[in-house]
Amino acid sequence: MFTKKWAAATAAVVGALLLSSCGTSSSGGSGSTNGGASGGGAITLGFAQVGAESGWRTANTKSIQESAKTAGIDLKFSDAQQKQENQIKAIRSYIQQKVKVIAFSPVVESGWETVLKEAKTANIPVILTDRAIDSPDKTLYKSFLGSDFVKEGQKAGQWLTKEFASATGDVNIVELQGTTGSAPANDRKKGFGDVIAADPKFKVVASQTGDFTRAKGKEVMEAFLKSQSKIDVLYAHNDDMALGAIEAIEGAGKVPGKDIKIVSIDAVHDGMQALADGKINYIVECNPLLGPQLMDLVKKVAAGQEVPARIETEETEFDQAKAKTALPQRQY
Repeated sequence: MFTKKWAAATAAVVGALLLSSCGTSSSGGSGSTNGGASGGGAITLGFAQVGAESGWRTANTKSIQESAKTAGIDLKFSDAQQKQENQIKAIRSYIQQKVKVIAFSPVVESGWETVLKEAKTANIPVILTDRAIDSPDKTLYKSFLGSDFVKEGQKAGQWLTKEFASATGDVNIVELQGTTGSAPANDRKKGFGDVIAADPKFKVVASQTGDFTRAKGKEVMEAFLKSQSKIDVLYAHNDDMALGAIEAIEGAGKVPGKDIKIVSIDAVHDGMQALADGKINYIVECNPLLGPQLMDLVKKVAAGQEVPARIETEETEFDQAKAKTALPQRQY
C-alpha cells in the first residue's frame, strides 16, 4: 500500500515537471502565454507595432514575427492602430510582465520620456525600430534600427531636380505627408525641401497629411486637384498614399506619370508595379524587412553586450527599368 502510494505520488510530480517544461509559447499573433522568464530560457521580446496602415507595415510585421520564431525568441506583439496611447499602454504591459527586451516603432516622435523612464527603472532595455524619438536623453534606449528618412527625402528631391532640370517655368508640387508628428513625415519633408530649395522654380503649392494610407491619399489628392489649377508633380511620403492618389488622378481624367509626375518612397510590391506600369516615375526604397537584424540586436542587448547607437538599413532607388527587373524577386 505504502509503495503504491509513493509510486503514484512520484509519478504525479514527474508528470507535472514534464508538463511545465513543455509550456513554451508561440511567436507572433496578438501575444504569448508565457511571462518574462520564458520556458527553456528563451528571451521574451515585447514589440509594440504602429499598426497596419500600409503594405510596408504589413511586410515589416511579418518580418518581425517570422524572424522571432526562427531565432527562438518569445514574441509578445501588439498593434497600436496608429494611436500613441495604445503603444504606451502596451509598453507598460510589457514592463509589468517583466519581458527581457522591449522594441517599438513610435507612432510619433514626442511624448515617450515618461514610459521609457519606467522601462529604464525596471532595467528593461529598449530598442527603437524604423522610427526615432526626439528625446535628448539617449540613455532611454539602447539602439535605433532603421532608415535615414532625411536621406530618403533628399533622394526624392534629387530625382525631381534632374527630371525638371531643363524646365523654364515654375514646377508646381503637391505633397502627401505621412502621419503628422511622425519621424518619417518630418524627415522626408525636410530632406526633400532642403534639396528643392536651391532652385526657386520648384514650388510646393499644397502639402497635407495622408496619414500613410491609400484611402486618405486618394481623398487628399482629390482635394488638391480641385484646389490647384496646375499640378506638375506629386511627392508622396509612401507608396500607399501615391497609389491612392493615382486613383484620384485617373478619376479626374488625367494620366498619372505623364500629366502629373509622381515620386514616392517605400518600394512595396504594389508601388513597384505602378512604377513598372509608368504610373509612378521614381521610388526611393525604404526596406521593411528589419526582423533578422532586430532579433540579432535583441540577443546582444539581452546578453548585456554593447551595440551601436544607430544601425541603418541598406537601401536603393528605382526607376521604371529597375522596377521591372526587381519585381519577380520582390519579397514584399
